[in-house]
Amino acid sequence: MPTALSREQVERYRRDGILFPVPALSADEVARFRAGYMDLEARLGGKPSAQQLSQTHLHFRWAYDLATYPAVLDAVEDVLGPDIMVWTVSIFPKQPRDAAYISWHQDGTYWGLDTTQVTTAWIALTDSTIENGCMRVLAGSHRNRIFPHTETYAPDNLLSRGQEVQVEVKDEDATDVVLKAGEMSLHHVNIIHGSNPNRSSGKRVGFAIRFITPQTKQIGAPQPAVLARGHDEYHHFDLLTGPPTKSIERAIADQAETARRLLAALTKTPAAR
Repeated sequence: MPTALSREQVERYRRDGILFPVPALSADEVARFRAGYMDLEARLGGKPSAQQLSQTHLHFRWAYDLATYPAVLDAVEDVLGPDIMVWTVSIFPKQPRDAAYISWHQDGTYWGLDTTQVTTAWIALTDSTIENGCMRVLAGSHRNRIFPHTETYAPDNLLSRGQEVQVEVKDEDATDVVLKAGEMSLHHVNIIHGSNPNRSSGKRVGFAIRFITPQTKQIGAPQPAVLARGHDEYHHFDLLTGPPTKSIERAIADQAETARRLLAALTKTPAAR
């Protein structure tokens, strides 16, 4: 039986591949985690790249705490079951009136995981609106196969290779995943999704956590993972033994090396079919 989510919510997730809005953080908690991000952004020069903002939970305590936050895990457990691992984390900021966007794509194309027991929790650290470039999805598209993708390397595309699904997506068929700060969405690894540029005068910040089950294997060299809840009887990943305790300077240096390795692994990983 679901605990954080209702049975109807779980059924909606299974049917649509997307569930939102799901309450996650109080106003005080939003302020705490947003302050952690803003401090990191400032230390990285004010406009960090996607690579500079990946796998932050392995190096920064505030990001680890958010990736393993109990209210988030409660909802994920209703989708994936009691054994939950944090596989990767990415932060997606969109600066005011920035041209950056994310093309329509399916994560399962290039993540190199051998199951679909994967869900992403996308937590809004600011309001995420149509005007500032909220995530958009093609509801129900996760029930189809993985479609071919083209690597565009478009300069304003926030994806590492500008991956774009080779299937027509009509604007009127898209669902805008509008969230208030502190709310989150859950989406399936194979759903077609993307986002438009931020046309507003304010910053948009989303914190995305990719959760997997311990049974899941990664093609190629696996990334370090966090056993967030339950048990791991499969040992497919090296597990972080506890929260990070590094100085901010050391954490920034170590995160840069982690991001470099992750980008190299994703670049070499064949598309999952």
